[in-house]
Amino acid sequence: MKTFPTSKDNENTLIIALGDPAGIGTEIILKALASKCLNEKIKPLLVGCKNNIYTTYLKLIKHGIYNIPNPNKLDIIDIPLEKEIIPGKVDKYTGAASFKWLLNATNILLQGKAKALVTAPISKIAWHKAGHEFAGQTELLGKLTNKKTSMLFTAISPNNGWRFNTLLATTHIPLNEIKNNLTKELIRFKLDTLLNFCRQFKEKPLIHIAGLNPHAGEEGKIGIEEQNLMIPILNEWKLDNPEVKISGPIPPDTCWISSANAWNALSTSNNAPDGILALYHDQGLIPVKLIAFDEAINTTLGLPFVRTSPDHGTALDIAGKFKAREKSMIAAINNAWLLSR
Repeated sequence: MKTFPTSKDNENTLIIALGDPAGIGTEIILKALASKCLNEKIKPLLVGCKNNIYTTYLKLIKHGIYNIPNPNKLDIIDIPLEKEIIPGKVDKYTGAASFKWLLNATNILLQGKAKALVTAPISKIAWHKAGHEFAGQTELLGKLTNKKTSMLFTAISPNNGWRFNTLLATTHIPLNEIKNNLTKELIRFKLDTLLNFCRQFKEKPLIHIAGLNPHAGEEGKIGIEEQNLMIPILNEWKLDNPEVKISGPIPPDTCWISSANAWNALSTSNNAPDGILALYHDQGLIPVKLIAFDEAINTTLGLPFVRTSPDHGTALDIAGKFKAREKSMIAAINNAWLLSR
């Protein structure tokens, strides 16, 4: 039976929820925990099915992947699966398991027994099959903590150490509902949230804001949201934050070009934004994944603890084939430790 870490250990304890057991979560966690890139002070505490973790471990060994930790030497909160799962096939049992594991992991955080949470990917379809009508883990965590959350993707360039940040104004909603959700209150709140995050790394950050319409509306010729909503809000917000440099609304098709250049450069650039506000999910995620797929991680802002996760999904098409890359999970673990400092 796993005992919880003492208060002395809490500073470095990271809770890792294993995500959907039919996906690649357990595989990339085991691979990531063997990485020499992890901070040596990190003390992982896994929440999931110990038998499934051990089975995955044996299969990895069988496939010639030996540099992974033995589950018998890991700290695990064991919550067994109700039935045997098939890799790549999600159902109500895998959805029920990943949901239960996240609930238990969150409870540990809310008891103050750790400072950060790392989550492996879940299947929203499996959650719905299990009767859990949440759009994703971010939305569940917001409800469990009664907090207003924001989804931010962050990555550190391996070329020069520059930090790349994109925050989403709206998250898991249909495309035809975005316009109605973009209120003055929401945009101001997201700008404040992005500014507070960026100030952890730079006192006077540069923030870019993407437009909603093609060409950022072309002065009202291709949509009026920029002229009627966004520009007045940005002008007002700028008056309240005169020390912050902001630019926008920027045409979405060029908004991330300076970030791509900064990511690939051998030295950091003063022209690159410290943070970008994207107005909807795919507007932000497409450039983030194109620029920094393996290094980018998702972090939920607004929670009473740090939460990170890889920027990819369950990868059901390669689940059980043991060829999943663990780089984003390594980044998620390291960023959870760093941001919780």
